[in-house]
Amino acid sequence: MYFSKKTKKSKFVDIFMQRYSVITEKNPREIVLLRGRGCRYRKCTFCDYHEDSSCNIQENLTINKNVLSQVTGIYNRLEVVNSGSFCELDNDTINAIRTTCIERNIFTVHFECHWLFRKKITALRDFFAKAGIDVKMKIGVETFDNNYRESVMKKGIKENNPETIAENFDECCLLFGLPNQTFESMKNDIEIGLKHFERVCVNIMVENSAPLQPSSEVREIFMKKIYPIYKDNLRIDILLHNTDFGVGCTK
Repeated sequence: MYFSKKTKKSKFVDIFMQRYSVITEKNPREIVLLRGRGCRYRKCTFCDYHEDSSCNIQENLTINKNVLSQVTGIYNRLEVVNSGSFCELDNDTINAIRTTCIERNIFTVHFECHWLFRKKITALRDFFAKAGIDVKMKIGVETFDNNYRESVMKKGIKENNPETIAENFDECCLLFGLPNQTFESMKNDIEIGLKHFERVCVNIMVENSAPLQPSSEVREIFMKKIYPIYKDNLRIDILLHNTDFGVGCTK
């Protein structure tokens, strides 16, 4: 999900928000973009995803149930994103996700979670496991260069050891195309991700309303030197634009 510098959250944006899609390559699955209270952390210097949020729980639930009604279970696997962490969805939405999985024969559901809320993951896993559903949890680690991640990106992960970070998570997101990233740093991040996580999702930074903006030079390095190496790796999703999964703001 992405808001440009000229397009802030509004009814106009909601009209063009695509919230359901099907990923047919590399770990085929359905994906839904649900709406919750929005990221509670909100300190990352590169992110404005929290714009897709509302404190109106009933309105959120109505939107989310409508989106979930489109899920067919075609691949028996569902990814849930909500511009924040799973714990920022209301309880009725979580229940609706579980019910949808049961009714559509979905046996694996993917969620996202910030490092700060990692202690809430076990309860979610247990809740879905009672229905025979496996939870895969994704963390936006962005980079394993701790200094860059915390000094520049302000990510809020106060842990240096990738193995420790991975203890509660199955998948990780990396963010490339930012100033001062190099061929070596990006390749190192991917290799560390593959070593400690089941899957890696590489996102290429696009312009938005956040303070930290992309570097065209770094993007060029990625496309020429990194992309050819990993584009066919079945454990790696690469999003050259953040709506490449088919969900997000289309305007």
